[in-house]
Amino acid sequence: NRLHAVDVTSSSFRLMWPKLLSQETGYYILEYAPRGDLARKRTKQVPGALTSLVLSDLAPETTYEVALIPESNVHYFPPQTTRVTTLAEEISPAQVLISESGSHSFHVGWAPLLDSVVSYQILYGPLPGNSVKVLEVDGRHNSTVVEHLAPNTTYLVTVTAIYRSGKEKSLSAKACTQEGEQAA
Repeated sequence: NRLHAVDVTSSSFRLMWPKLLSQETGYYILEYAPRGDLARKRTKQVPGALTSLVLSDLAPETTYEVALIPESNVHYFPPQTTRVTTLAEEISPAQVLISESGSHSFHVGWAPLLDSVVSYQILYGPLPGNSVKVLEVDGRHNSTVVEHLAPNTTYLVTVTAIYRSGKEKSLSAKACTQEGEQAA
């Protein structure tokens, strides 16, 4: 029944603590900072009725020192402290899978699917060559079909994730179309 963190992600976590105060008996001061960089300490005042709070906009793979200081007008409560390490930032796409290859199309899938990605751009073009086409796919989807291709051709397919932050991450794979039916 101490201060602890749940739902830890690469940029947030939820703090939970036992009910020490009520709306009438005081409030909490919450202080948190990256370990070893206490100059970046942030402070929030939290109503006494709360027993949980989400901290967001945190740095990935960072250990935070967190202190919850009950400010009571009735009893003295010692500060509660905990240490929480955010997760590594997941990167999408971490893999690109080509499947269901036909003579004029193939299926492109990728993973993982992340909330932090707004959309995906699929660039594809024959090798060797410099004619590249682009498909835009909504960030909630993790596959698409590329069509109107030449048979028996190797294509370079690049999947680029566009993050909400504006960052982009790309991963490429090669895909080959099947030979077309021979005209008798």
